[in-house]
Amino acid sequence: MSRILALACLAALVCTMRAEAPSGSLQTADAALQAGEADKALTLLDSLPASAEQHNLRCRVRFALEQWDVALVECERAVSMEENNSRYHMWLARVLGEKASRASFMSAFSLAKRSRAEFETSVRLDGRNADALADLGEFYKSAPGVVGGGTDKAEGVAAQMDKVDPARGHQLHGWIAEEQKDYATTERELKAAIGVDSHPAFAWMSLASFYRRRQQWDDMQAALQSGIQAAQRDRQAGVALYNGASVLIKANRDLQQAAKMIEDYLKSSSMTEEAPAFAAHTQLARVFNRIGDTAGAREQRGQALALAHEYKPAQDLKL
Repeated sequence: MSRILALACLAALVCTMRAEAPSGSLQTADAALQAGEADKALTLLDSLPASAEQHNLRCRVRFALEQWDVALVECERAVSMEENNSRYHMWLARVLGEKASRASFMSAFSLAKRSRAEFETSVRLDGRNADALADLGEFYKSAPGVVGGGTDKAEGVAAQMDKVDPARGHQLHGWIAEEQKDYATTERELKAAIGVDSHPAFAWMSLASFYRRRQQWDDMQAALQSGIQAAQRDRQAGVALYNGASVLIKANRDLQQAAKMIEDYLKSSSMTEEAPAFAAHTQLARVFNRIGDTAGAREQRGQALALAHEYKPAQDLKL
């Protein structure tokens, strides 16, 4: 009897381990995505049974690779399998938005309306999803009324964001003011975000980006330096260095500093899918190429493709 019981317990343990394995593997795949290891993430996901989270992760890897059509299919599958998941609707909306920005006029009209509807669904399902709120507010701020945009709607989202994430609420209020050419209010709101942000490096870089758009170069450099110092004190803010480097690259100023900021981001422990490592290596390759370091550019391109061999921006680099 004890032998039968022991065998039964062993069988139950094996079943439990099999049941838990996919979850653990999904976590490993997500970790690979955050580390910018697209090839590894896809290999892991290919070995797992279909699930809503598996399709969502596949969507996000394809999104990071800028493969919008494939990403759309995966995100649609995730939503169809779990219709009440706010995150899944948010990612579907993001993919639709990227496709809309690259489509012909008629296709863009339809895709933009779908994107708006998915963002709205994401927020309806979880009113405290700050990422979805930020995206919806950005959509309302930027999109024409014919596809559902509008300043009044954006202000409504900003008021909701004030209660969920005050720093991002200030930023959204600022960006709405910038859209209305009220630059004094924009500057005031972006500075207010710095004071309430638990990771102020990000808010400093947003302020620096505003100064770049206004061609206030001294103010931009000062905000960037404050952002760099804040990032150095905050292990979770490494990606702010990547954001700051992008400000310098767009301004075509101090590319050596931009290169160092990207290198520091790649050395940090806070890399995320927001700025995938393979995209950072590709950006660094472009910077090295612009400052005449062809060998360094080729090395960075090789590192990008080692992580994500399908990443077309790296494939297409002319070095």
